[in-house]
Amino acid sequence: MQLTDFLPTTKKECELRGWTELDIILFSGDAYVDHPSFGAAVIGRTLEKAGYRVAVVPQPDWHGDYRDFRKLGRPRLFFGIAPGCMDSMVNKYTANKRLRSEDAYSPDGRHDCRPEYPTIVYSRILRQLFPDVPVILGGIEASLRRLTHYDYWEDRLRKCILCDSDGDMITYGMGEKTVLELARRLSDGWSIRDIKDIPQTVFLSSKEEIPGGVGEDDIVLHSHEECLRDKRAQAENFRHIEEESNRMHARRLLQEVDGKYVVVNPPFPPMTTEEVDASFDLPYMRVPHPKYKGKRIPAYEMIKFSVNLHRGCFGGCAFCTISAHQGKFIASRSKESIMNEVREIVSLPDFKGYISDLGGPSANMYGMRGRNLKACGKCCRPSCIHPAVCPNLDTDHSRLLDIYRSVDALPGVKKSFIGSGVRYDLLLHRSKDEKANEAACEYTRELICNHVSGRLKVAPEHTSDAVLRLMRKPSFSLFEEFKRIFDRINREQGLRQQIIPYFISSHPGCREVDMADLAVRTKRLDFQLEQVQDFTPTPMTVSTETWYSGFDPYTLSPVFSARTQKEKLAQRQFFFWYKPEERRQIEATLRKIGRPDLVSPLLGDVPSPPSSRQGRKKEDKPKGKRKSYNPNFQSPPKKRM
Repeated sequence: MQLTDFLPTTKKECELRGWTELDIILFSGDAYVDHPSFGAAVIGRTLEKAGYRVAVVPQPDWHGDYRDFRKLGRPRLFFGIAPGCMDSMVNKYTANKRLRSEDAYSPDGRHDCRPEYPTIVYSRILRQLFPDVPVILGGIEASLRRLTHYDYWEDRLRKCILCDSDGDMITYGMGEKTVLELARRLSDGWSIRDIKDIPQTVFLSSKEEIPGGVGEDDIVLHSHEECLRDKRAQAENFRHIEEESNRMHARRLLQEVDGKYVVVNPPFPPMTTEEVDASFDLPYMRVPHPKYKGKRIPAYEMIKFSVNLHRGCFGGCAFCTISAHQGKFIASRSKESIMNEVREIVSLPDFKGYISDLGGPSANMYGMRGRNLKACGKCCRPSCIHPAVCPNLDTDHSRLLDIYRSVDALPGVKKSFIGSGVRYDLLLHRSKDEKANEAACEYTRELICNHVSGRLKVAPEHTSDAVLRLMRKPSFSLFEEFKRIFDRINREQGLRQQIIPYFISSHPGCREVDMADLAVRTKRLDFQLEQVQDFTPTPMTVSTETWYSGFDPYTLSPVFSARTQKEKLAQRQFFFWYKPEERRQIEATLRKIGRPDLVSPLLGDVPSPPSSRQGRKKEDKPKGKRKSYNPNFQSPPKKRM
């Protein structure tokens, strides 16, 4: 393995390739890992394949004299900003706005390798140093901030990120097709100011210069200024934003801000299998750049032996950002492409025979699509499975079963696991297609018997049907049914596996009494919850807009949300009813909300903590941090659904 096998990161590496000029320079907020799960590598390799000379500057130092921004000089076409696989603020802070224990995308998990909002910081520096070179924003951070959005960390509405960053254009979503067309236009001599019709791009324009003017098919959103004055206007906007993100044939969105218009061009059609294969089949080295030798990059360690089978998710979970970035239509890889990647993994020197994940945004949506695509073309539902599974959806798991069994049959593979979240509502759904029903039952048994590494992760999220409706998740009764099947198959096979459920507190619509009910129902199922999370409002989700505005964007009905730290802690405490130190406060809360009848069922067998007069001994303090997870984690392929 040589330096020239990677995209160059320094002037010396460019010289090794014989390059005296670069076409495109990408600035990445993540460490450079040459792997198809890392956005900068995907975009860089895509452009390289098309013949462009591309370099990556990973995690540039944004202090001092900006030498990292100067070192490769001026590119012929443009600078690209790839802020990271995960939103920078979600990556850095917990729901309580505390610093996370590590930055998973930085060497040795260091916290000082990227700024907050790197899209804004990097682009402002580049604009200052190279005012005449186009600056193109991409990645999850820009995608989710392409229109007026609520920022939880600053507790305010912010404008389209183009307004704050001095960038020229956003390429939102999975950007291979967009960036190739943009590079072609610029290479042909177009000015960035004249490029206004590429799908899946966002730009600022005066009203007079909007291509074609404001047309009948355009959706004109409430202006940024209106949204600042009226939270209901922001809620009304979001319904249009989400629906157009999930249409096969979307309309253009326009929003006025500061006397100009943000123009959001509709996305490209869903990628074909051939197009997805082309992206995954690029010559990735599948390892971090040699500059990180001896250093651990946590996110890479998690996915190094995993394979992403598809893009997109039609679950439409209200708190999730996947569909806003990847869309709801599933773009699946071919079996041949998947098998070739597995063979590459098998050949790695430190591979021990175990594939950590054959998954995707949701593990068991591979190959699924509408039977009648004309009907899909007219649909604007954000979810194909909520409030019920669409009768047009083909839920056949046969192709996925074939992938699992073919991978396990490869020489060198001892076992493959499913680490991504599984949608059990798809497994329990009974359609009119008996072949699909039989395949779902067969898949369930195959999954439980052969692809669980001791613990199967699923995400019921809550027990209250009212809260689950707002989350766009199925009734908790389906989880209970799935658990019965899981336990039965384990008994039949003599297995001692666990099912690990994920839950969220403080989601819009959730009150303390709902959390009390969650605690009682999960206790009856013999769970002591560990995988839990306080709801984190992140840009461009229904849940965030509901939490901020107080209105359901689809019905405009008022919705309660726990907003203060006191209200959030009052809900979160119910996750930990089994800890003696939580008992006194939980009991007081139950009596305060008029549910003393739950004290005995929930706390009857929990010992009381030391009295306040005695004080708590040092060794009685809870040890370590509570385990938590992040519902807005945005790095493929580890997603929970």
